[in-house]
Amino acid sequence: MSNLRRQVLSAFKKLHRTRQYVFQGDVKALTAGRLKINESFLQNRGETNEDEIQKMIKLAQDVDHELRTNVIQAEKKADNVYELRITPETTRLDNVVFNPDAIIEKPRRRAGAKNSEGCCGGAAMAALEAEVEARKK
Repeated sequence: MSNLRRQVLSAFKKLHRTRQYVFQGDVKALTAGRLKINESFLQNRGETNEDEIQKMIKLAQDVDHELRTNVIQAEKKADNVYELRITPETTRLDNVVFNPDAIIEKPRRRAGAKNSEGCCGGAAMAALEAEVEARKK
C-alpha cells in the first residue's frame, strides 16, 4: 500500500473516531457525521493528483482539530438548565464581562488614510457616541 493511500485511510479513520468521541450519545449527530465523512471521501475517491490529495488530507486534519477543540455537547436537563460536556481538548478562553459604560475612543487615522467621516464608519461612530451620551444622562 502506498504511503499516500495510508495517509488517506488514516485521516478517514481518525475523523470517524473523532466523530464518535465528540458526538458521543447523540445518534442524530453521529449518523449525520458518518454520512458526511463517507460522502466526502467517496466524492474524491478518483483523485490522482498528489498535491490535491495532500490538500484534502490537510483539510481532514484541520476538521478533526476543529471538532475536538470547538464542539461542545449540551443536554437539556430542565427549563433553562443545560449540562455541558466539555472535553480536555476543548478550547477555553477568558470571559470578559462587557462594560456598557466604557468610553470608546475614535480610532486614529493612519498616515495617508482618507477621511471616513462621510462613510458608514462615521455614521456608526456618531450613533455610538450618541448612545454613550444618552447613557450618561
